[in-house]
Amino acid sequence: MQSSLASSFHLDAGECILAIDGDKPIQPVLQHIGISAWPGRLVLTTHALYFQSIRVGYGDKIVKYDLSTDSNQVIKRDLTGPLGVRLFDKAVMYKSSTLTEPIYFDFFELGGPSRRDYWLAITREVLQVNRFIRKFNLGDVQKAEALSKAILGILRYSAVKEAFHIAPSHFKTTLTFSLAEKLPKGDMVLEALYNNYFQLLDSSLRHLAIDSAVDRMSENHSIPFSLYALSRMGFLLLKTNDKSEKEMSFCAVCFGVTKSLEAALEESICYSERIESARATVDQVKVEGVDANLALMQELLFPLIQAGKIVYSLSQWEDPLKSLLFLAFMLYAIQRGLISYIAPFVFLTFAIIMLWHKYIGDGKLLEVLEVKPPPSKNAVEQILTLQEAISKLENFLQSANITLLKFRSVLFACVPKATEVVAAVLIVAAAFLVFLPSRPLIQMLVLEMYTREMPLRKQNTEKFRRRIREWWARIPAAPVQMIRPNESKKKR
Repeated sequence: MQSSLASSFHLDAGECILAIDGDKPIQPVLQHIGISAWPGRLVLTTHALYFQSIRVGYGDKIVKYDLSTDSNQVIKRDLTGPLGVRLFDKAVMYKSSTLTEPIYFDFFELGGPSRRDYWLAITREVLQVNRFIRKFNLGDVQKAEALSKAILGILRYSAVKEAFHIAPSHFKTTLTFSLAEKLPKGDMVLEALYNNYFQLLDSSLRHLAIDSAVDRMSENHSIPFSLYALSRMGFLLLKTNDKSEKEMSFCAVCFGVTKSLEAALEESICYSERIESARATVDQVKVEGVDANLALMQELLFPLIQAGKIVYSLSQWEDPLKSLLFLAFMLYAIQRGLISYIAPFVFLTFAIIMLWHKYIGDGKLLEVLEVKPPPSKNAVEQILTLQEAISKLENFLQSANITLLKFRSVLFACVPKATEVVAAVLIVAAAFLVFLPSRPLIQMLVLEMYTREMPLRKQNTEKFRRRIREWWARIPAAPVQMIRPNESKKKR
């Protein structure tokens, strides 16, 4: 059956079929593209995903999604449903730079998403092993050995699934390359695996072909034992002659120096334990509800909020003496060039606080942050709050679009007088930026913005704002027409 399918799907040399689904009418695989969906058969090989629609004849119009190319491919679980509605969590989403929109493979079943999870795991393994091959630019033997390791892991994972009729998450450790991608510092594990095993394959095989049998037994060599095991099972990933197979049959297998690989694994496991403990704390402090999260954020940002309120009150000149002193301090800091030291001062302050709590804080545990939750709301109140938030968002987007359309009118001189005024202002601003030093320019800007609410300037500021609003209201918005897809086709 493998050979007949290979000829039907026009597989490349060395490409092996790993899994097939959707060939049973009661368990089809649905491919969703946009709002359209149709059943078919899904085939996973060592290089690609193939989808064959049931509507066409066997072997006709088979779509190939190549997993071996570098095209920013993403494979993850997702929701699907009829007409593009996201309802059921039983799909795999595939996206790449070669596609105009994502593809969804829906593994519909009455039970849980075990069928989807199995395909997601093995497809990711194929994707990751091909990324590993491209990253280290593996040769023919090395490439075949990497694919063999991935195939053996998929076969073990499939055997566990068939034996227990489920796919336990902890058995995904048989999928080597997917596991390394998820582990912290997994890239270092893969680099150590390449340096301590794959890099030695070519040189070891050359030595096996030249050295005598006695020399082979006395030296440490690294051979593609996964490839050899699969060749005995009937998988032909690499064409080898009979002599090579005999040479490998009695050769001693040795990984060479494995200290770096062991160190990378130990470090990755150590980081995994820390991540798991940190993730447990994250799950504990998650708060449900928009109002509750806003209350928590306000409590966390309380110092910054208070500092902002103080600066705002000073800018409103509620206490003229304090506002004047603050203005003088800002102008002095700008004149002396102290503004550039603000960021280093903030970083140094945080560093001192951290070191203080570490070395002088007597090892006290972090106190629990107490937050007063907002009053609870029933379902109707929550719906009304959500509707109000959506309405505010819509109004904000409308205002932003109107502003952009008015700028478009000014840019293309739909209102000649307004265009002349804006152009003159931009020319003057450019001249100031070019000919004036930066410090006096910043001082002028701070002085103008900070003294707007000053009693001596407040009345003139209000008049100026009113004139600006009236001038802005006289500018028309650029015309816009929303063209539906059907209307554009009719016009053509």
